[in-house]
Amino acid sequence: QVQLVESGGGLVQAGGSLRLSCAASGSIVSIDRMAWYRQAPGKARELVAALTSSDSTSYADSVKGRFTISRDNAKNTGHLQMNSLKPEDTAIYYCNAVLKLSLGWGKSYDDNYWGQGTQVTVSS
Repeated sequence: QVQLVESGGGLVQAGGSLRLSCAASGSIVSIDRMAWYRQAPGKARELVAALTSSDSTSYADSVKGRFTISRDNAKNTGHLQMNSLKPEDTAIYYCNAVLKLSLGWGKSYDDNYWGQGTQVTVSS
């Protein structure tokens, strides 16, 4: 069974750092591209950071210069390094990835997956 499992959320004081991880498991060939979203109470889910198949990155204006998205291809794991955290960063963070999955015989296909979400709380 293919799944994305997130970890690394928690409670941190303003100015602190957290590193979120998103581990893909199952018949994974590779992570093609991935993104992190967040949803604060009463607000819509928003895109925080994205990483393309060619390793280009993009960030929401609100997190530029503070957050860094990356991936470890050998471990099929993605990360979101969050520095200089602010109370307004408080939200549930979700990992989203397009995974290349093995069909066998050297063939693969792409499919889209979401993690279960991890809570990040930044206190003032």
